[in-house]
Amino acid sequence: MYITCLDLEGVLVPEIWIAFSEATGIPELRRTTRDEPDYDKLMAFRLGILREHGLGLKEIQQVIATIDPMPGAREFLDALRELGQVVIISDTFEQFAKPLMKKLGWPTIFCNTLEVARDGTITGYQMRCPQSKLTTVKALQQAGFETIASGDSFNDLAMIQAGKAGFLFRSTEAIKAAHPEIPAFEAYDDLLEAIKTAMQ
Repeated sequence: MYITCLDLEGVLVPEIWIAFSEATGIPELRRTTRDEPDYDKLMAFRLGILREHGLGLKEIQQVIATIDPMPGAREFLDALRELGQVVIISDTFEQFAKPLMKKLGWPTIFCNTLEVARDGTITGYQMRCPQSKLTTVKALQQAGFETIASGDSFNDLAMIQAGKAGFLFRSTEAIKAAHPEIPAFEAYDDLLEAIKTAMQ
């Protein structure tokens, strides 16, 4: 039995932090896991910027409310779920993800949790487990699933490489050049066909 594991941001929805960067005019917040492989380092940087500008969860959620899935993402996800089980494995946070999951038809998502003070200041975060994407894929495999995975960033590579098949989707030229062995796609229809073929 197959289960397809997808990244969220950059694959199904726009990058939340980039949208927030554009809304606030803070260019430093454009930095994502496409640019920084060390997630803890990236989040420490982001939280420092938020503190510096007096921004918290409320302001980020206001921007997230304006974000829609990428064109064709909902249809792709629906078609993929007809083929088998699908789980979104993301390094985002449950406080960010909920309105986006509603727009995607409530798919299953495994993500992390923010630590938030009463005044809305984001004070930290809790990762669901170490190396959350790879750890989750290995757990699914131990539960009897064959995994197929797709993502766009450095932190997706481990889960992409660990399964029966894996694909880059709308990734950067640098990541694609560093991993020519991983098929890369730009269109949902092409990714869907690749996943169908991998299941045969």
